[in-house]
Amino acid sequence: MTTQEARKQRLIEIILEKSFKYSEDPPFTLASGRTSPYYFNCKPTTLNPEGMNLIGSLLADMLADADVTAAGGLTLGADPLANALAVISWQKGKPIKAFIVRKDVKGHGTRSALEGDVQPGERVVILDDVITTGGSTITAIERAREAGLVIDRVIALIDREEGGRANIEAHVPRVDAVLTRSEIMNHFSGKAPIAS
Repeated sequence: MTTQEARKQRLIEIILEKSFKYSEDPPFTLASGRTSPYYFNCKPTTLNPEGMNLIGSLLADMLADADVTAAGGLTLGADPLANALAVISWQKGKPIKAFIVRKDVKGHGTRSALEGDVQPGERVVILDDVITTGGSTITAIERAREAGLVIDRVIALIDREEGGRANIEAHVPRVDAVLTRSEIMNHFSGKAPIAS
């Protein structure tokens, strides 16, 4: 098993322990409005020290040969991913800055939809914690383009494999995922936390 495979395996364990919930009755309502018997709340993993370190390392490896200067996405899901990548990429000697795409443009100051040290013309990566239909990722792509950024690709922590990737591919040439629902579910023993 390679180092990257071992990191992915450990990340799956953390996701199943901290971020995965299962309930058939009632099912979860997702951000897309769809219902599902399982739900990924990634924040307990992406804000966990070990989870953040693993995610930053995996993202940095995925972008080792990419010609990008920054990564970010719609707050709040993308923020810990971008921050983890920024720290680990700097430690690996190929810094990739973090930026935040606001959900609502603030009505004072610069009135900017983006926060961070990025300038028009920079090639960037759009990040998201979970892709279902791709709606929030597409919003982030549109706002980043409005700010003059060039989108190199999208990377999701988890692709739920429910059509979101194809929707996003209509807007950018490349969509990758650290993990897919199938990879995670292959390790699901049926003992996930039940929703309370």
